[in-house]
Amino acid sequence: MVLSRQQKLYVALAAVFVTCLVLGDLIGGKAFAITVGLGDWTYVQPVSVGLFAFPVTFLLTDLVNEFYGRAGARFLTFVGMWVAVFAYVILQVAMAPAAEPNSYFQDGEFNKVFGIGGTLFVASLVAYLCGQLLDISVFAFWKTLTNSRHLWLRATGSTLASQLVDTFIINLLFWWVFPAASSGGARPLPWVLTKATGEYGIKVLIAVGLTPVIYVLHELVTRRLGIAPAPVHAGANGDASGELAGV
Repeated sequence: MVLSRQQKLYVALAAVFVTCLVLGDLIGGKAFAITVGLGDWTYVQPVSVGLFAFPVTFLLTDLVNEFYGRAGARFLTFVGMWVAVFAYVILQVAMAPAAEPNSYFQDGEFNKVFGIGGTLFVASLVAYLCGQLLDISVFAFWKTLTNSRHLWLRATGSTLASQLVDTFIINLLFWWVFPAASSGGARPLPWVLTKATGEYGIKVLIAVGLTPVIYVLHELVTRRLGIAPAPVHAGANGDASGELAGV
């Protein structure tokens, strides 16, 4: 069977999406500080290095939604979810056997780097699903309402809405609702809300900054590959208009 351009593009986008999703989870345990100073006032915001990978998933969700409709974006979301679950299971299995003396990583080192705790995994998975499904719905809503005009509105608007939900859910679940002992126990709610607000502010800046990129990618797909966006009804009723057939 020969794959069409639409099918090849979908596979490529899905591969990059899943890679960024899994990498973001793996590297998310490291944080760096963003410091903003104004006179005597200084604000320090810890940010996970997972932020280097996750913005790519924002772009790809919108791109898939634009060219494959709601059905294509939802399918990608659930593929990402099951791959994340699969990766988590493999990591748990890999930590089970004891390292032999000549191993490059000893157990403590390996488990600290690759040991994604159950609490963090569940919190991130719930936040991911809620954020992604909201992104897909908001994108489809604005695409239908504007009759496929104003790409910036549906792309940036859907990302801002989804990341608001994603950021606050994962912070509330992990730091306040059911914090693990490894995270230091439950943090005060004001601390959690302040942390989540700071992270969301950074994501807002990233989302706005990525708006020109979605236009560039849109033009590349339509002009270079000759693939037309999914019609408005594909975003409204979940019909991918046959673009996923055979994938």
